[in-house]
Amino acid sequence: MAVQQNKKSPSKRGMHRAHDFLHTPPLAIEPVTGETHRRHHISSTGFYRGKQVLKGKDA
Repeated sequence: MAVQQNKKSPSKRGMHRAHDFLHTPPLAIEPVTGETHRRHHISSTGFYRGKQVLKGKDA
């Protein structure tokens, strides 16, 4: 089992946790519908990277 050898300073602890506080997720624009959605996620109309992969919620 790993045992901490030296105490981590508050500065280094804060640097370690820096990615936990990102506020705005990266967004992508669907080329077919022009809809904005989270990157690497299917849009609400069912498109992903210009292809329809699921039947959309409105259809």
